[in-house]
Amino acid sequence: MKILIIQQKRIGDVLLSSILCNSIKTAHPDATVDFMCYPNCKDVLLGNPNIDSILLLPNEIRKSYLSLFKFFFEIRSKKYDILIDVYGKLETNLITLFSGANTKISYYKWYSSLFYNHNLPRLSKDTQTKYGQAIDNRLLLLQPLNLDHNAINPYPKLYVAPKDNEDALILFKNHNVDTNRKIVMFSLLGSEKLKTYPLEYMAEVVEHVSKNKDVTILFNYFPSQIEDAQKIYNLCSPTTQEKIHFDLLADNLASFIAIMNLCDVIIGNDGGAVNMAKALNKPSFTIFSPHVDKNDWATFEDGKQNVSVHLNDFKPELFNKFTDKEIKPNTLHLYTKFTPDLFKDQISVFINQHL
Repeated sequence: MKILIIQQKRIGDVLLSSILCNSIKTAHPDATVDFMCYPNCKDVLLGNPNIDSILLLPNEIRKSYLSLFKFFFEIRSKKYDILIDVYGKLETNLITLFSGANTKISYYKWYSSLFYNHNLPRLSKDTQTKYGQAIDNRLLLLQPLNLDHNAINPYPKLYVAPKDNEDALILFKNHNVDTNRKIVMFSLLGSEKLKTYPLEYMAEVVEHVSKNKDVTILFNYFPSQIEDAQKIYNLCSPTTQEKIHFDLLADNLASFIAIMNLCDVIIGNDGGAVNMAKALNKPSFTIFSPHVDKNDWATFEDGKQNVSVHLNDFKPELFNKFTDKEIKPNTLHLYTKFTPDLFKDQISVFINQHL
């Protein structure tokens, strides 16, 4: 049996969708399970024993009709029996159409349902889920396979190569990181402004953590975000700045995973960094953007290992003024109401428990 999982989009999406491979391989150890993603996401799949091959769809192929159709027929030549399309956009609709797979599974969308013979409706927004909707919705895609219940594994897992671990330790040594102290990774900035906790507020959170414990602090940000990262650093007190290793950055995704694996906890904006930390079994404290549905992405919440906060938790009356479609355009205004004093006590409990 040959199975292809397709998940385009971002790192966090790809990592969460890897649970499909884990469950299928548990139920069918002899099956061939391949995974298709964009090149920038492949490192979260490396080392996973439940994935036989990683198929990459780079931009240069996507932007050329000739190359894309050639790619379609390459997929067809692999003769997959089952295709699970987690992404479900036009690009993957066409891959599905040309794949030749007998069993084609995706989420229900009226305009693409003809491409699949199993169209599964996502859980409604108000459904209480066991692991978080981002996980539970993915597990729905396994239903047509009728896997044994005991084979279902909802927990994404990352694998750190020995060489990457060694390189991370050398990096820590070069930056004079004291590994005997607890290390806090801050997911400093979101993937966009509307997913980024206000800089002055984030500086308050960094300051609060620094005062609560004698810790080492690492900042996670992209080089293109260095100006905003520097603003947060500059807002911190000199005492806190001494605890921050501002220039200790990963060169690539595999390097970040190895660095995160040496940290004790992660605190900050929702995004791929938090999802990767969870997959490394690191405690997480996540600050959600007002326009993100916490029920979707607050995975494995238990109030201890994984904790998250959302403005709606504290001031639900603010959201009564807006329709669902109006919340996103008003995100920056709502962020101003999401002051750190609302959840500082929760952070104190979190760091006292884990640090």
